[in-house]
Amino acid sequence: MAVKNFNLPDPGEGLTEADVVSWKVQPGDTVTVNQIVIEVETAKSLVELPIPFAGTITELLVAEGDTVDVGAPIIAIEVEGSEPEAAPAGDAPAAEEGEADESSGPNLVGYGAKAGSTRRRARKVAPAKDVPTTAGPDAPPAPAPSAPAAAPAPAAPAAPAQPLSPQATRALAKPPVRKLAKDLGVDLQSITPTGEGGVVTRADVEAASSGAGAAGAAAAGADAAAATPTTGGGAPFGPEETRVPIKGVRRATAEAMVSSAFTAPHVSEFVTVDVTAMMEMVERLKADRSFKDVKVTPLLVVAKAFTLALRRHAEANASWDGAAQEIVYHRDVNLGIAAATPRGLLVPNIKAADRLSLHDLAGALGDLVATARDGKTQPADLGGGTATITNVGVFGVDTGTPILNPGEAVILAFGAVRRMPWVVTAADGSESIEPRWVTQLALSFDHRLVDGELGSRLLADVAALLHDPGTAFLWA
Repeated sequence: MAVKNFNLPDPGEGLTEADVVSWKVQPGDTVTVNQIVIEVETAKSLVELPIPFAGTITELLVAEGDTVDVGAPIIAIEVEGSEPEAAPAGDAPAAEEGEADESSGPNLVGYGAKAGSTRRRARKVAPAKDVPTTAGPDAPPAPAPSAPAAAPAPAAPAAPAQPLSPQATRALAKPPVRKLAKDLGVDLQSITPTGEGGVVTRADVEAASSGAGAAGAAAAGADAAAATPTTGGGAPFGPEETRVPIKGVRRATAEAMVSSAFTAPHVSEFVTVDVTAMMEMVERLKADRSFKDVKVTPLLVVAKAFTLALRRHAEANASWDGAAQEIVYHRDVNLGIAAATPRGLLVPNIKAADRLSLHDLAGALGDLVATARDGKTQPADLGGGTATITNVGVFGVDTGTPILNPGEAVILAFGAVRRMPWVVTAADGSESIEPRWVTQLALSFDHRLVDGELGSRLLADVAALLHDPGTAFLWA
């Protein structure tokens, strides 16, 4: 039998790390080839990773909540065979020596291999005496470095320093408890454990976070405990602030929005429109038997109207290629839908949405939103968008000035649909005030690609289709 390490695969597209979300296996479990063992989060998506070989899990090398570099070992597994691993668990993988490790498994779902992506600079190992006592929660102790092969042996070599034991380098706690401590900004080393066998429990972490455990914390001291603010009854307040690392989707979204806001000159225009006819159409479609298997919403009609208007004004379905100094006009409308998820803002897109029938668009829209909210959107569905809709109306918001999704020229904000008094003009020219369904639309566009006239015509056409869906027949 031999122990092999499974290393974090290369996700490609310049991503160099991933966050461990959850383990699907535990030490002692028997696994088969391609069995899902871990779920990780990159800046693109949540991905479940299969194990590329079968055997028995001997150790989980990283904890839930940890951020892991590409190529780093994440799990050790005992497999059939007589040849042991070239490096023990926790040492630098073969990829760090300049060679791709076959045990690292396939790339993350949705990516292909990238040449040289597994080549990493050799890790520098500090002498044992300098090993910090705050090593990673599941990282084994670093061995004392061996002397280079070319260096002459000293006359009287000193006895090698003994590496610190795992108990001396980290507190004992289960992965969920480590993640909680990391989220709350609590140092596990400073907590006096109350669990059996000296294990730090969830209650210990919560008590330390609230200030109740300050007296037992080695780093806090009595003065800090005395200074903890209390309520009138003497009970301590919670922490004044909680710090959460900026990573994953939220970090990627922040970087993308900053880049977009300060790269593309944004212009926003607004229109208020009577959409009573659109709402009546939605009710008819809900009652239509051919639409029973899909969800029909006002957003569906807005999405269809936006794609039709973009086909009519194809110059707006474009991108700015600064490196090549070219404007790229796209044949298909890959329609992005901004979705608020527990992981942050995601903008997956429906490829060639303008070619889909209304029924097929409804199905694709439902699948896209459900997948995004479940955190299962694949990287391929997040790239290649050409235009986006953000539905702020679901939050009761009337309108806004949306920021462009990077690489796109236009984004449409769809506001809340409300019953409002509206001046209605009859065929004979007479006017009356009636309660109507009314909404507001906002269009932001990249002024390098879309000038004021084009942006105004595009927005006006979307409004016209929502006011009277029959207008689409005039463009056929």
